Amino acid sequence: MVHTGDGKGKSTAAFGLAVRAWNQGWDVGVFQFVKSAKWRIGEQTVLERLGQLHAETGEGGPVEWHKMGAGWSWSRKEGSEADHATEAAEGWAEVKRRIGEERHDLYVLDEFTYPMEWGWVDVDDVVSTLRDRPGRQYVVVTGRRAHPALVEAADLVTEMTKVKHQMDRGQKGQRGIEW
Repeated sequence: MVHTGDGKGKSTAAFGLAVRAWNQGWDVGVFQFVKSAKWRIGEQTVLERLGQLHAETGEGGPVEWHKMGAGWSWSRKEGSEADHATEAAEGWAEVKRRIGEERHDLYVLDEFTYPMEWGWVDVDDVVSTLRDRPGRQYVVVTGRRAHPALVEAADLVTEMTKVKHQMDRGQKGQRGIEW
């Protein structure tokens, strides 16, 4: 599955899917690709409060939550481009290993379109890994500008279309809405 486009709600939809899968007893792995360990979001906190993952490690229940990035890659305020590229490549290698082991029933690869767009991970490798994954595993990839090869390979693609957003007027992201 791919959630792409300039509209809001791509990650939110994927995290909602993760909660739905968790409720069905599935093992879920969430991998956030451009956010560092210090970035906290509400969905992660909810799962911690439900006792489904450990606040420090992201592990401890049927949901694992991993930060696979060196910070907000597009702001370039946190870490160097080399740091971001290395983190993304290492993160993808870990996800790829877990897919091969059939570790999770559902994988959420949040903001994963960006490492593909920026050349930090090989698109052909991603597409072939996801297409040829063993067993019954589901994967949802989020982020703007999904690569055409990823879109072609996916079973389900949703494009979120922005009609209007307060950030276009210079308003910052709002607690409880954007984060």
